Amino acid sequence: MKRILIVSHAMELGGAERSLLGLLNVLDSKRYKIDLFLLRHEGELLEYIPEYVHVLPKVAAYTVLARPMKDTLREGHFWLTGVRLYAKIKAARYNKKHQYKDSAVALEYSHKYIKRYMPKINPTVEYDLAISFLTPHYFVAEKVRAKKKIAWIHTDYKKVQINIPSETVMWGKYDYIASISEEVSKSFLEVCPSLRSKLILIENILPERLIKRQAMELDVTKEMPVIEDGFRLFSIGRYCTAKNFDNVPAICSCLLKKGFKVKWYIIGFGGDEELIRQKIAEERMEEYVILLGKKENPYPYIKACDLYVQPSRYEGKSVTVREAQMFAKPVVITAYPTSGSQLEDGVDGVVVPMDNEGCADGIAKLLDDPKKMQSLSEACRRRDYSNQKEVEKLYELLR
Repeated sequence: MKRILIVSHAMELGGAERSLLGLLNVLDSKRYKIDLFLLRHEGELLEYIPEYVHVLPKVAAYTVLARPMKDTLREGHFWLTGVRLYAKIKAARYNKKHQYKDSAVALEYSHKYIKRYMPKINPTVEYDLAISFLTPHYFVAEKVRAKKKIAWIHTDYKKVQINIPSETVMWGKYDYIASISEEVSKSFLEVCPSLRSKLILIENILPERLIKRQAMELDVTKEMPVIEDGFRLFSIGRYCTAKNFDNVPAICSCLLKKGFKVKWYIIGFGGDEELIRQKIAEERMEEYVILLGKKENPYPYIKACDLYVQPSRYEGKSVTVREAQMFAKPVVITAYPTSGSQLEDGVDGVVVPMDNEGCADGIAKLLDDPKKMQSLSEACRRRDYSNQKEVEKLYELLR
């Protein structure tokens, strides 16, 4: 029986983590032995890992990453914490030199400089295929024995501030690079053109049966009550620059001024929460933009909404948009660079301008057209958004 190893960070609430669950749920356990190595055994999605997936034991050294340094020092990881601090200083200097304000360099450097001190991952086994599911991709490249190795891209690389030469070397150590959409591939190759021969397309796989089952677990009408002659707008995502939730209060204010009865609910967490709350206060939208916080199960909320909105500044290919379409919800997304690969504009969703006024106008136009809302829903019902057949592309690599 051939063996597959997948390496990822943790199982926290996020689109990439849910697409990982989707992949795990469709892998054929009768044909392959599947191991999963997590840097940290943390996250609300841990319990949804299928029983046939063997989760490798936690390795203390890998838990040092992405945690407060004071905690890792308290646990006695003095050397590894010191290396993390060195990497952080190096990244800060690089960011200052290049005037980066929303940089991913610190994350890359934390893995780049610490990798040499990390133990091998399950060193007694040579895998037929090893998958590094989330960047940075140093550990599968250098700490795993495998006949073939593949690294995954989940975002629009033109929008991410990185050290391009360093990242090109990192990605170049893999046999294959899996991109989640044609648009993501295009933007990645504009940044790393020398890696074209390694690129393959494997779209996000969603665990449809699990998602539909979870949607029935909660009644959320108290949190999201029905609005008579009005609409419940809904969004999911990390509270970060990419998701653009800081502009939701202004967009919502525009909709109210146009005479629409709306409330906009947002599930998520992250560093921009204070900024979003500040914008809510500035626009006096406390009653209309409601942050629901972190939710282990977002699906009853998707099921309850009238319109799903993804107002992002940039995306790879949003998993939550696909999930909303799976529930046959009308969907609005902003015209971020990869939006063309997300949906068919006017058929199973609508693309609106990125600016606040344009976004509000686009949403208003749709809300004012119940027939259009209905046709979007009907188109979604006819389509398969689970992408389960994409797993065959992985099987091809194992032949």
